Amino acid sequence: MSLLEVRDLIAGYGPVRVLHGVTFNVDEGEVVVILGANGAGKTTTLRALSGMIPAKGVVAFAGHSIVGWQTDRIATAGVGHVPQGRGTLSDLTVHDNLLLGAYSRRDRAQINADIERWYAIFPRLGERRMQAAGSMSGGEQQMLAIARALMSRPRLVLLDEPSLGLAPIVTQELFRTLGDLNREDGVSMLVVEQNAGLALGIAKRGYVLEVGRIVVSGSADELAHNDDVRRAYLGI
Repeated sequence: MSLLEVRDLIAGYGPVRVLHGVTFNVDEGEVVVILGANGAGKTTTLRALSGMIPAKGVVAFAGHSIVGWQTDRIATAGVGHVPQGRGTLSDLTVHDNLLLGAYSRRDRAQINADIERWYAIFPRLGERRMQAAGSMSGGEQQMLAIARALMSRPRLVLLDEPSLGLAPIVTQELFRTLGDLNREDGVSMLVVEQNAGLALGIAKRGYVLEVGRIVVSGSADELAHNDDVRRAYLGI
């Protein structure tokens, strides 16, 4: 069953149209990756799904049309978003960033338990819990951004270039953790990523976006063995 169904999605910025009828879906418990070069419309897609920019078409989440909803309403409905550039509140501590991620919840004991769980998953966050988020490394801030998004216990997480600016060893650790979270918690994920090899390694299916249109789709294995995808995104 599709948790997220997107059909004929059109979006852009003012008079500039970026997406020209994008169609895809994400099933319950599934990891789906969107590949594409810079300027293909990947970030615009996630912003449209999160209500950050106006959009037209069909966007159904858990059976409900969310086109036209405000960003906070979409988040409360169960969609988490880790934006490109991490988006942590740099002046707040790690702990306060995590608390902010649970702003829509009222179960204080479970919130505290979830925070401790993220400190266990990402030990460096626990070590820096009272440190200002902006003073941490890029990899640590990315861990915090993901943990903060998951503090709302979303059913679907949108991840925009999670590897951007990270060292290879940190990127590998991050994707390993994302794969573990999907398997253990059943959280669905829509991942926009240029590191195709790692993204396809945790994904079930994928789509290739070019100039605002889906041009290739298939299972992660099919995309990994597609000659055009291999040359363009895997460097093979």
